[in-house]
Amino acid sequence: MDFLLLLFEFLGTLAFAASGALTGIAKKMDIFGILMLAVIVAVGGGIIRDLVLGITPPAVFRDPSYAVLAAGTAVILCIPAVRRILTRHRKRNDTVLLLMDTVGLASFTVVGIQTAYSVSASFSPFLLVFVGVVTGVGGGVLRDVFAGDMPGIFVRQFYASAAILGAVVCVLLWNAAGSLPAMSLGMVVIILLRLAAEKYHWGLYHPKQ
Repeated sequence: MDFLLLLFEFLGTLAFAASGALTGIAKKMDIFGILMLAVIVAVGGGIIRDLVLGITPPAVFRDPSYAVLAAGTAVILCIPAVRRILTRHRKRNDTVLLLMDTVGLASFTVVGIQTAYSVSASFSPFLLVFVGVVTGVGGGVLRDVFAGDMPGIFVRQFYASAAILGAVVCVLLWNAAGSLPAMSLGMVVIILLRLAAEKYHWGLYHPKQ
């Protein structure tokens, strides 16, 4: 169980750090800005989660290994040779980035729920789902705000919605099936919904003016 949690957090950190770094590069930020954006995306959701749960200082300040991993990912993506490879295979790399971002969203969402349960098993289902979703999407919101963009969860097709549905599945199964099956199925739901939404262009209703 501990190994799987570490794996989920590692994949999420790697995926979101890459997302932040590539956004910073696209926005023509300097190396400091790119590093900061990568770290913020990777650990921002976890910081918000810990503050909501009353975990102080947040975990990233007690164990900076994930922040270091995020910064290292950003440094690698700043290497000119790596950027040339990414540019040369843009379509394939867009697919890889989509998969990494989806896995990051799924893994961080269920890890957020697991962290909430580790604090107290008596939390309401609403708080558990809220904490899971905030952990999953919080870093991306901070990335978009710092990059000067509309937060993606308000405009991207079926992103936060997938996290909400996966978090609900995870919470509903937690006591009935156990933590590992609940987390695994919650991740599967999020991943399948995100990929299906991307393939079939699912989206939420947009009211017309």
